[in-house]
Formats: sequence, C-alpha cells, structure tokens
Amino acid sequence: MILGAVFERFMNESPLSVMSRATIEHALSASALDALFARVAERGYTRELLFSTVVELMSAVVCGKAHHVQSAYQQMADRIPVSLKSVYEKLQHLEPAVSAALVRHVADRCHELIQQLGGERSPVLSGRAVRVLDGNHLGATQKRLRVTRGRTAGPLPGLVLAVLDPAQMRITDLIPCEDGHTQERALLDQVVPLVQPDQVWVADRNFCTAEFVSRIDQRGAFFAIRRHGNTTLDPAGEWTPDVRTATGWVSERPVWVCVGGEPVLRVRCVRVRLDHPTGDGDAEIEILTNLPEDEADAVVVAVVYRGRWAIEGAFHELTVALRCEVNTLGYPKAALFGFAVAVVGYNVLAVLKAAMRAVHGADTVQKDVSGYYVALEWATVYPGMMIALPPAEWVVFGTLSADQLAPQLRDWAAKINLKKVQKAPPRKPTKQKPPRINDNSPHVSTARLLEDERKSSRTKIKARKQE
Repeated sequence: MILGAVFERFMNESPLSVMSRATIEHALSASALDALFARVAERGYTRELLFSTVVELMSAVVCGKAHHVQSAYQQMADRIPVSLKSVYEKLQHLEPAVSAALVRHVADRCHELIQQLGGERSPVLSGRAVRVLDGNHLGATQKRLRVTRGRTAGPLPGLVLAVLDPAQMRITDLIPCEDGHTQERALLDQVVPLVQPDQVWVADRNFCTAEFVSRIDQRGAFFAIRRHGNTTLDPAGEWTPDVRTATGWVSERPVWVCVGGEPVLRVRCVRVRLDHPTGDGDAEIEILTNLPEDEADAVVVAVVYRGRWAIEGAFHELTVALRCEVNTLGYPKAALFGFAVAVVGYNVLAVLKAAMRAVHGADTVQKDVSGYYVALEWATVYPGMMIALPPAEWVVFGTLSADQLAPQLRDWAAKINLKKVQKAPPRKPTKQKPPRINDNSPHVSTARLLEDERKSSRTKIKARKQE
C-alpha cells in the first residue's frame, strides 16, 4: 500500500508509529465511537462536542502528548467547538457505563486483529480461554475540588476491576466504580455476567468467596483462585505426595467449600509450599479450583495461578508507559474515563506487540521488548507524523477488515529495529554504601577532593613501583 513519499519515510524510520495510527483508525473510528455513545449513554447527550473528540483529547493526555487536559485542549483548539469549561463539564458527567463500553468495543476490535496476526502467546491450558481478574484503586488526586480542600486525607476518585486475556495480553473488560472506598468483592455481581462456559478465571484471594466460585461453576466455567483465610473448607480426602516444581512443592486434596457450616461446592485444594515467601511473607498458599484433574494436575493449576501476575505487569505498564491515573482529574467520572482511555491505549500496544511476536517470535518480544520504550516512541514521533500526515490520510485503514490490515501490520513489524525498544539490562546488585565522613563543615570543594584523590593515586602507584 503506497500512500506517498512522506508515509514511506515514517514507515521506514518509525514503523511503530505508523502501526499505532493504522490500528487506532481501525479500532477507534470516530463514527463507531459516536454511535457507541449514543447507544450506551443514558443521560449524556451530544450537541457540538462529539464523544470521539473527547476520546482523542484524553488520549493525548494519557499517552504523554499533553501534560493535562488544558494543554490537550490548546493543541486541539481549532477542532473543538466549545470552551474549556464545557470540556471539563463533559468529562465530569461521562457515565462509568460509557467508559466500560469503550474498553469493550476496542478490545473486541483488537481481538480480531491479534487473531489474524497469529500473535497470541502459547496457552497454559490448551483449548481453554483464561481470564485474569484483579482490581486497582486509582491514586489520590490533587485537591482541586472545593469539597477536598483543607483535608489531610488524599481524595480517591474511584476503583476499577479489570479482566485480562493473557494469551493476547489485552484487557477485555473494565468495571469502574466511583466510590474509592468500595471493596473489590462488592463488584463481583458485575463480573459474573462476563463469565462464559469453559473459560478459566484466575484471581487473588480478595475474590475468593463461596458465592463467587459457585456462580462460576454454575455457568459451566472453571476457576483457579487463591483461598482467602475466611473461606471455610471441609476436607474430603488426604493430601497427595508433594511434587517438586520450579517455585516449591505442590500437593492437593479434595475439599468442600462451606457456607454456614454446610458444604456447597466440592473442589480441589492445591497447596504450594514456596521456596521464597510472597511479598506478604506467606511461605504457603492454597489455590481452589474446579478444573478436572485429568486435564490439569496440581502442578498445572499452580502454573495457571502463577500466570495471574500478568495482570500486575499490565497495571504497571498502564502506570509507567501510559498515564492511567491523571491526578488533575478530581471528579470520579472523569478520572475513570481517563483510566478507560489508558486501557484503550494499552490494547493498541497489545496489537503492536502481537505483530512483533508474529514476526520476531514470542520469546524475543517477551524477554527483550520494553512496553515503556514502545509507548515512548509512539508518544515522541506520533504528533509530528500527524502534522505531516493529517487524519484524512489515514481514513483508508478504517475501511480495512482485520484480515486485510493484519498483513500490513506484519510487514511493518518486520521493519522495527528491536534495539530501539529493548529492555534495559538487569541492574547490578546495589553496592554497600561507604561510611560517612564528617567534614565538620557545611560545604566542601569538589576540585580539592579530586586533587586529593589524584595525589593519593600517584602515591599508591609510586609505592607499588618501589616494591
């Protein structure tokens, strides 16, 4: 596909930027976003400021192209027909359901692309779609709102539950909540409708309730969830012999999950005696699962649960590579929308990584490619590229189907210089700090210290020669 000499130069110098814009045009077409808002929003309305324009403005903030909403507004002033105050009012009234629908829409579009690219990671359980569930409380914002001023406590703008597909490394669903003090378990009723038959849901102990695991089982799905200390179990057999794994010793036994002393669900309890304690100091963990033993023995269940850390990596990338928490957005709806747009950006990056896996190999991308440097090149080159190649030049990619766009992405991925997005080498062990020297003075001359060091070195060399 030839779009001109300027396009060719960007494609050769920064294929990642070209890939990102083509993916954005495919997954976030303005007409589709505006239609989504009209379909989902219950109270919101559109007069002059389109939802697609708001998404574009917030994308500039979370992707590092603008420091805050005001600077993004100034950059797009010629395309925004309303005042800055109107933009802020629009953000503070965007319903959480709209943010959730935005993530789901883009995730579905990216799913088709990743499938066509053939860039999925090797599954732990063949034939089973795994979903990892975790929560994230948004960090405290600046005290810009009148109700937050004068308080010593940091104002929390909300909480989200995220669902990760570890095979494609994309976030499939987001469940936003405006109350920052809400317990994650309080949102589980919204998770259950997302559970599909034959899926395997992996989660930490915060989500281990008898009701939740029972409802997953009733929907014909499976789970591997760490046992919470308050979950009552009734043993139905003895522990099997310990089996050695890469992280410790594993054994299992059948148990009943009980409510009020009454058994409600028979499951397997997999015990892992860890070689190294967890960050909380736990040397032993227990994982509850209803996976068939002939399909996943105790070792496989432990490996499936260990894959839960993939979502921790996703949250880290959302925080470091993308600004998922914009601390200038004090209103909960605005902050949650900012997080949702960051998730959209993360899913676009997931497509780029899938294209790289398809061309350069999954192991190479996993070990060597840094999500931070991929996002950095995107944020650095993208604005200039969009000046040289305005949006009208990219419309063609929005008309392509996933099977038409995927070959283009693979071709561009082959041009990526992996050294430009390579992870930093592991840090060397921290050296022991030298003992402090009391100078008996508030200042010291650096030049004199260097001269003393040189004299000391010359003295040592002279002494060695005399020996």
